[in-house]
Amino acid sequence: MGEEIRACISGTDGKQSKYHERRPFGSIETKPYVQRIVFANSFDSIRHLWITNQSAMISRPMLHTFHKVISTSQGFTIGTSPWDESCKNRRRAAATALNRPAVQSYMPLIDLESTVSIKELLQDSKNGEVDLDPRAYWQRYALNTSLTLNYGYRIDGNKDAPLLKEIVDVERGVGNFRSTSNNWQDYVPLLRLLPGTSNEANSFRKRRDVYMDRLLSTLQDQIKSGTDKPCITGNIIKDPEAKLNHGMLSRPFSTAFDANMLLDEIKSICLTMVSAGLDTVPANLIMGIAYLATPAGQKIQQRAYDEIMKVYPNNDAWSQCIFEEKIPYITALYKEILRYWCVIPISLPRVSIHDIEWNGVVMPAGTTFYMNAYAAHYDEDHFDNPQEFNPERYLDVKDGSGTPHYGYGAGSRMCAGSHLANRELFTAFVRLISAFKFTPPVDPRDEPATNCLEANALPKSLTMEPKYFKVGFKPRNRQLLDQWIKESEERTKDLM
Repeated sequence: MGEEIRACISGTDGKQSKYHERRPFGSIETKPYVQRIVFANSFDSIRHLWITNQSAMISRPMLHTFHKVISTSQGFTIGTSPWDESCKNRRRAAATALNRPAVQSYMPLIDLESTVSIKELLQDSKNGEVDLDPRAYWQRYALNTSLTLNYGYRIDGNKDAPLLKEIVDVERGVGNFRSTSNNWQDYVPLLRLLPGTSNEANSFRKRRDVYMDRLLSTLQDQIKSGTDKPCITGNIIKDPEAKLNHGMLSRPFSTAFDANMLLDEIKSICLTMVSAGLDTVPANLIMGIAYLATPAGQKIQQRAYDEIMKVYPNNDAWSQCIFEEKIPYITALYKEILRYWCVIPISLPRVSIHDIEWNGVVMPAGTTFYMNAYAAHYDEDHFDNPQEFNPERYLDVKDGSGTPHYGYGAGSRMCAGSHLANRELFTAFVRLISAFKFTPPVDPRDEPATNCLEANALPKSLTMEPKYFKVGFKPRNRQLLDQWIKESEERTKDLM
C-alpha cells in the first residue's frame, strides 16, 4: 500500500479503464467487472480528496451486512448514512449539540466520570501496590459520558457492571460488521445465499436492540413522570419544534433540531452517541497509558507532569482542566496518540456525488473512496520519523497548518464529536498524570504491545481493540489526590 492511490475500477462495459496508468500521484490498479473503488494511501492524497473535494465526497456507500442486516431495526448511525435530507438534519443536530460552546456545558459530566474512574483505579490498585488492566475503567468513562449526554442516564456500579459489559461486547461485535475487510458477502453477492451467512450479524442486532430500546423507553417514561435529567434526546422529545438558533446554546445540554424530526431520526442520533462513545476515546486513552508506562514512555510521562506543574504550580490542574485547555504539551500528547495508534486504520468509505478531477483523470460520481489513515499517519513524506512516538511534533505548529491527523476522519463527514473527544482525552490525561506515576507491570507477561499493528486484538475490525496488559498506578501525592476526588464529588453530587 505504498502508492498514494490505488483503484479497482471498471466501466459498465467491463473494459479496462484508463485508470491503469502511472500518474505523478502514484500507481493506480484496475480490475474488470468490479465497482469503482479508490484507496488513498498518503497524507496529501487524502487531504486533496477528502478536504479539497469535500463537497463531492459527502455520501456513504450501502454495505450489505451493516446496512441491510445489522441496521434493519435501529437504523443507521449518522456517520454510516448515505447523504440525503434526513442525514443532513441529523448531522446538523449532532454538530450543534457537540460544538465547542455546547461541549463546555458538558464538562461537569467529564468531571464526574473521570473522578469515578480514577477513584476506582486508586482503590483497586491498593494504593498503587497492585498492577491493573485499565481498559474497562476508561471504556466506562467514555460510554457513561455519551449515555448521560444523550439519555441523562449513567451506568452505576463498578467497571464490571453487566450493562457496561454487554454494550462493550455488542458494540465490539458490531464493529466487526462495519469493517471494510471482514465481510466478504458485502463484495461477493453470491455468498449472501449461503445458509447462516447473516446469523451472527442478526444475533448482534437483536442484542443491541435490547439495550437501545431500553435506554430510549426509560427516558420516555422519565419524561412522562417528570423525573428526567437534561439531555440531548430529552430535548428533542420535549421540544421537537426547536429551531436552529444561537440562543439555544446558552441552555445546558441544549441542541437544535428540525421540526419534522421523526422517531427513526431520533433513534439514529441515539445509536450514534452510544457507538461513538466506544469508537475512539477509550482505545486512545488506553494506548496512551500503555506507552507512558513503558521504559521508553517514562521520559514523556515526566515531561507531561512537569508541563502540568509549570502551568499550574498551585496544584489546581485537576479542577482547572474542566474549564480550560491551556497545557500545550498535553494537547500535543493526545494528538500524537491519535496519530500513532490510529484506532480506525481504514476509515468508513465515502461515495462521491460529483466527478472529481485529479491530474487530468476524472473519477466519476459514484466512485467509492477508502481512506487508509494508518498509511497516512506513517507517511514519511509528511511526518519526520513517523515510527517514533513524539508529541513534540505537534508543539509550536503554525496556525493554519491544516489537519494534524486523520484520527477523526476529514472533510465534510468527519466526526462531529471531535471537540468532545478532545476534551475527554485532555481532561483524562491531565488528571491521570497529576494523580499517578504509571510504571511497568511487575510480571513481564503483563507488558503491553505498543506497536500500532501488534497492539490490536481485532485487526479485522473497524476500530482498534487494545490487547490485554497491566500497568502500575502509583499515587504521586495521596493526600492531594484524596482532596481532589472529594472536591469533584461535591461538585458533581447532583449528577449521580
